[in-house]
Amino acid sequence: MDIRTITPDYAVTPQIEPEDIPEIKEAGFTTVICNRPDGEVPMELHGEVLKAAVEAAGLTFVDNPLVHAELSMGHVERQAAAQKEATGPVLAYCASGTRSSILWSLSQAGHRTTEEILSATGKAGYELSHLAPQLDALAKK
Repeated sequence: MDIRTITPDYAVTPQIEPEDIPEIKEAGFTTVICNRPDGEVPMELHGEVLKAAVEAAGLTFVDNPLVHAELSMGHVERQAAAQKEATGPVLAYCASGTRSSILWSLSQAGHRTTEEILSATGKAGYELSHLAPQLDALAKK
């Protein structure tokens, strides 16, 4: 696993596997968010399989799959709600961590400055400067 911290309460990683769950729990995460659609992975990595493993470990699992072309405010709102409802640090995953970083970024618009958001994701290795206009627009709403 390649867990990359965005904030003390939110991190992202590429695709997880059931055998990663003990390490995720040991790292202190309480919620795992899946941002990867089942159609991108083999059956053994489908959301329901990982949900069972995550919940068996006593953690919360949230399914919020995202196909890039279908990004909507509903995805952003579900990501934000999962973060708000979490009882501790959140780990979100997708293919590379990029979608999970984008959803976090958009969910933070209006709560953090665009510069703070892009700096946090940049330090984690996700260059998302192309989101600046969207972040600025969302912050004004």
